[in-house]
Amino acid sequence: MKKTTTYFKEAKKRGEKLTMLTAYDYSMAKLIDSAGIDGILVGDSLGMVVLGYENTLQVTVEDIIHHTRAVARGAKDALIVADMPFLSYHISVEDAIRNAGRMIKEGMAHAVKLEGGEEIIDKVRAIINAQIPVMGHLGLTPQSVNVFGGFKVQGKNKSQIEKLIKDAKLLEEAGVFAIVLEGIPKEVAERITETVSVPTIGIGAGVHCDGQILVTQDLLGLYSDFVPKFVKQYRKLSVDIMEAFKEYISDVKKGQFPKDEHSFKLDEQTKNELEKLY
Repeated sequence: MKKTTTYFKEAKKRGEKLTMLTAYDYSMAKLIDSAGIDGILVGDSLGMVVLGYENTLQVTVEDIIHHTRAVARGAKDALIVADMPFLSYHISVEDAIRNAGRMIKEGMAHAVKLEGGEEIIDKVRAIINAQIPVMGHLGLTPQSVNVFGGFKVQGKNKSQIEKLIKDAKLLEEAGVFAIVLEGIPKEVAERITETVSVPTIGIGAGVHCDGQILVTQDLLGLYSDFVPKFVKQYRKLSVDIMEAFKEYISDVKKGQFPKDEHSFKLDEQTKNELEKLY
């Protein structure tokens, strides 16, 4: 079943939990899509888990477009959301619309995601007015890591909580189809989820959100640099992968790979002709 932004909004009305994961390439997107996921985020987290950056700030529009195109070729049913990276929508409304349009036209995404609330609401409205669906993102917004002084939980005091609720309402009024809530206390996420009519997608925001999202590399245990508290590692594939690499190296060194079954062979006539060449 093809998932759309309308499907996301209707899922909340039905009380049906939504599922999302990140993907950055064709092969992983195809697997995730085949498993029946509702949405795939081509997140700027690719800067850390794919490109090896310290944070997400170095990710470019071209990076996101490149990886979104690969994901779009692999995922046929999931809603594909492209992250708008740092400074792709902060400078002007015109820049925001242009870059969001590139995500859709060149990246083949179905929607874009922006971090922030009141301070970017004019960009959110403009992008939606340009007929591009927008997913909001509040709480621990990674593009604000330098302002926050690190990856720290947000919404822990009254003023922060009031701002989060206000921003969620503003995003809803602007027309977003969903809001990611990241790194906030579960009680705050529950209140926001009850307050807005659009679905909330949690990551480190507790069970009361309308859906959940995780970075796929975290879920599979492939990214070992840092494991956030909110991550459940369903597998630790890095261990199996490392063992496979070591076995391959050992087999090659010992001459145990490739064997006959991994090799191509000449027919007898051609083999005899080859022998006559020397």
